[in-house]
Amino acid sequence: MNHAGNDHTGLDKNRAERLIGELWDDSIVPQLVDYIRIPNKSPMFDAHWAEHGHMDAAVRLMATWARAQPIAGMQLEVVRLPGRTPLIFIDIPATDAACGEDCVLLYGHLDKQPEMTGWGDGLGPWQPVIRGDKLFGRGGADDGYAIFGSLAAIMALDAQKLPRARCVVLIEACEESGSYDLPAYVDHLAARIGKPSLVVCLDSGCGNYDQLWCTTSLRGLAGGNLVVKVLAEGVHSGDASGVVPSSFRILRQLLSRLEDAASGRITVDGLHVTIPEDRLAQARKVAAVMGSAVYDKFPFLPGMSPMSSDLTELVLNRTWRPALSITGVDGMPPLDNAGNVLRPHTAVKLSLRLPPTLDGEVAGKIVRDLLLADPPYGAQVQFELEKSSTGWNAPTLSDWLGHAIDHASQDFFGRPAVFMGEGGTIPFMGMLGAKFPGAQFLITGVLGPHSNAHGPNEFLHIPTGKRVTACIARVLAEHHTASRKGLTTGVAVADGDAKMAATSCC
Repeated sequence: MNHAGNDHTGLDKNRAERLIGELWDDSIVPQLVDYIRIPNKSPMFDAHWAEHGHMDAAVRLMATWARAQPIAGMQLEVVRLPGRTPLIFIDIPATDAACGEDCVLLYGHLDKQPEMTGWGDGLGPWQPVIRGDKLFGRGGADDGYAIFGSLAAIMALDAQKLPRARCVVLIEACEESGSYDLPAYVDHLAARIGKPSLVVCLDSGCGNYDQLWCTTSLRGLAGGNLVVKVLAEGVHSGDASGVVPSSFRILRQLLSRLEDAASGRITVDGLHVTIPEDRLAQARKVAAVMGSAVYDKFPFLPGMSPMSSDLTELVLNRTWRPALSITGVDGMPPLDNAGNVLRPHTAVKLSLRLPPTLDGEVAGKIVRDLLLADPPYGAQVQFELEKSSTGWNAPTLSDWLGHAIDHASQDFFGRPAVFMGEGGTIPFMGMLGAKFPGAQFLITGVLGPHSNAHGPNEFLHIPTGKRVTACIARVLAEHHTASRKGLTTGVAVADGDAKMAATSCC
């Protein structure tokens, strides 16, 4: 750890911390408060997002703030491909021409998950509340802060007149729906994006708030709606039960083809992969660092226990093994309105997390074929696959980036960095891994214990937001040093087939 406050790049870490801290307190947090108030749900959860105008309001808030920042030569454009959610594109020229075409791509998103029930007293998804170090509300940590943190890191370097490569910032509005609009934008902007040798994504999690956590893998996702129909209309349960098969029981049978109800293990071999040895070693280290926080970060009810007592197994369960969640249900009346009726149908929304290296389309086909084959009792079974995303496994970390990440964590957290797989899905990463072969990746974030992304009481831990921002500044400075030494490899966007006309707006 550099106690003198400077490193070989010339970065004065104390000065950087002060600037970033003041920017967060005076400008970024107030902007996030206003952003949380906007119910800009992702298109999957608001089919009429364009008419409602909330997405445009969020874009306008972020673009207005960004344009007001004192970054020399910065160009910002809101790009709109027909029929797609908007994207904020920011191009910031290098301060050292010797970096040539090398650049850094910084990514985030501004669309949000839906409301969810169960928020605590005085809290709500669109109701920003600051309590101590936490900013509660939907989207602040997941990940509205990304555009603010990215530009703040760049400003911290520029304020010290430290050289850096060109930076490109992409903020999409479709991530929570599977990023299905993003490939078209990356193809459309390929020439303008250029050749990034480092991709920084601020949409991930952290195992604690005490050090920098870097994501090494992300699970894929196959999700959709499973519907079982047995009758044209509901009938008296006393008359029909024992004669008409329950749609709920048939649903249970179908789900048992996929999951062992006793253990929660996915029983289909084709949905598992061999876990790489280096990821097994990382899982053991994560378990040692986190201890019981592997599971007690979740709001277990008294008497509840996790699915295993082996901490390493729990880490692997949430990062490299498939797992099924039922996230929605239809065809069932609420308890206070449920008569003695054998219902005509039962429907559930399935969310199947996939191992990072499993092809999402292949997994989706496996699940569809499994659920639709030979319906029990000849019931009408439908499965609509809404999304099928491939996960991501990071390329081998280069020496310069590993050094930069660890020293950034030491400088701004006072502890070494930790490398961990994440259980969530960021479709953008798998796509970008294919688009930029050879690029290095720094995937990090502020979603730590109890921050509860997608659920009730979601919050942003403000001190971690500041420290992660400072760490990004440090990594950008080290990237410049590595670039000048020829240690980075900028790669242009691989050929794509999304050739569309675009319009821009202010």
